[in-house]
Amino acid sequence: MSDSHSDRNVRDEVSELETKSVTAARLFDIRRIIGGLFVIYGVIVTIAGCVASDDDIDKAQGVNINLWTGLGMLALGVFFLVWLKLRPTAPPTPPLEEAGKK
Repeated sequence: MSDSHSDRNVRDEVSELETKSVTAARLFDIRRIIGGLFVIYGVIVTIAGCVASDDDIDKAQGVNINLWTGLGMLALGVFFLVWLKLRPTAPPTPPLEEAGKK
C-alpha cells in the first residue's frame, strides 16, 4: 500500500517539476530578453530623436539618426516578440527510459 502511494507521490512531484522546467524555459527564452531590451532602448532612442535640436541633426549631416535608429530598434524588438508569440518554445522531450516503459 505504501509503495503505490509513494510511487504516486514521486510521479506527481516529477510532473510538477517538469511543468516548472517548461515554464522557466519559456520565461527565459532569449527572444523575450532580446525583444524586450530592443523595445525599451528603441523607445528611449526614438524619444531622443523626437526632441533632437537642429544642431544635433546638423552634426549628423542633416539626418535625424536617433529617430531612425530608434524606429529600427523598435521594429526589431517587435519582430522578436511576435516571433516568440507565433512560435513558442517546444516542451522538452521525455527521456528515452520513460518512453520505453510505457
